[in-house]
Amino acid sequence: MLQRQASLWVALALVLVAADARATAPVDPLGSPMWAAHARTLFGDDPVRFDPRVKVDFPMIAENQRAFPVAIDARAIPGVVRIVILVDLNPIPIAIDYRPLHAAPYVATRIKLDQRTPVRGAVQLASGEWLVSGGWIDAAGGGCSAPPVSRVKGDWAEHLGEIRGEAWPLPGGLARVRLNFRHPMDTGLVDNIATYHLEALRVKDSGGRTLGEMDIWAAVAEDPAITLMVEDGAGAQLTAEARDTNGRDYRAALPMARQSPMPGGR
Repeated sequence: MLQRQASLWVALALVLVAADARATAPVDPLGSPMWAAHARTLFGDDPVRFDPRVKVDFPMIAENQRAFPVAIDARAIPGVVRIVILVDLNPIPIAIDYRPLHAAPYVATRIKLDQRTPVRGAVQLASGEWLVSGGWIDAAGGGCSAPPVSRVKGDWAEHLGEIRGEAWPLPGGLARVRLNFRHPMDTGLVDNIATYHLEALRVKDSGGRTLGEMDIWAAVAEDPAITLMVEDGAGAQLTAEARDTNGRDYRAALPMARQSPMPGGR
């Protein structure tokens, strides 16, 4: 009798574990072979669901697998505290992990693609829940394992750390910030070239308050281009601060332009 009860408890535990796993990582509508593994690593025990309000904007075909434009727009969702760009079948699956502290939940950049793959945006709410969306991208591949153009040309060291950036006022007390860094963003997947990439970025206001901060991986394209929407502090001076994996720091003041850029630009 005791043995039978123990077996029933084991069976019930297995059912509960399976149900919990289904709740944590729902069935992937894209049918990716890596979804379950990435979901366990990224989301852990947090609840997850697919939500079309997470807008993932990208071309359907990758014309350049070294620099593929992606924008994650979750402005229709209240309470977003974190945005992750996830590339399922890349050897480096996470490109950016962004925390919009005093900013709109929006980020755009260019990433590398190593093959045909789902590209997703995952946003976390203050409640801990994750909302996910995305789609498949056709790509010739090789973006992660090809040497950066600056390495081939041999001029990467001459321009390392150069930053171009500007901010434009937007309605609602926000500013669109565009940043361009000169950096090889080495993946470590090319023979005789070690991993070397930007790993952190912060945008601050004139009082030193962090408006948005992110972790960056080598899946981001060479010479990173990043667009954010942060609180503009009534036109106050904004500053970008970054660090790479060799511990080198970068800093630039962002002048405020008088006219906003085109709404759909990156």
